Amino acid sequence: MVSSTAEFTEVLSFFKALSDESRLKIVGALSSEERSVDELAGLLNLRAPTVSHHLARLKEVSLVTMRTEGTTHFYALNVDAMRDLSKRVLALKTVENIGRVVSEDAYEQKILKDFLVGERLKEIPASRKKRDVILRWLVNYFEVDKEYTEKEVSAIIAVHHPDFATLRRELICAKLLERAKGLYWRI
Repeated sequence: MVSSTAEFTEVLSFFKALSDESRLKIVGALSSEERSVDELAGLLNLRAPTVSHHLARLKEVSLVTMRTEGTTHFYALNVDAMRDLSKRVLALKTVENIGRVVSEDAYEQKILKDFLVGERLKEIPASRKKRDVILRWLVNYFEVDKEYTEKEVSAIIAVHHPDFATLRRELICAKLLERAKGLYWRI
């Protein structure tokens, strides 16, 4: 999911940079030739500071390059970066990964909302998929690299639901907790 999150951030930055009408017009104006801030301001009927602001946003995502000649800054469209970025951002795999991240997060949030009242579990879901969401939520109450006795595990689970034996067994079956010699630990 880490790469999906990174992809999501990259896609979001790309679309934010191009979501403004003025920035799109600047990209269009730079597609034919390099231009100064003053040229772009005159061409687009914008103030120079406004154009500079938009150019800075486009530069953040590497869509434009800048060169200085004396005190004048000239900007050009970074065609190679734009092609590369748009290829990565609009790749079907990237879009599918983002969709998966959004769908999984929304689904898990809905399940948690449906089955929890505060920190209490209303009931243990019958569906395996829903139960897995609840178990992943519940295992967060156990510290990594800490061993627990069965009594401690039961007490932690009992805070959230009275059927601690079933949930303890489910956590082990789901390979979220491990058990050996009377001790339990989070995997």
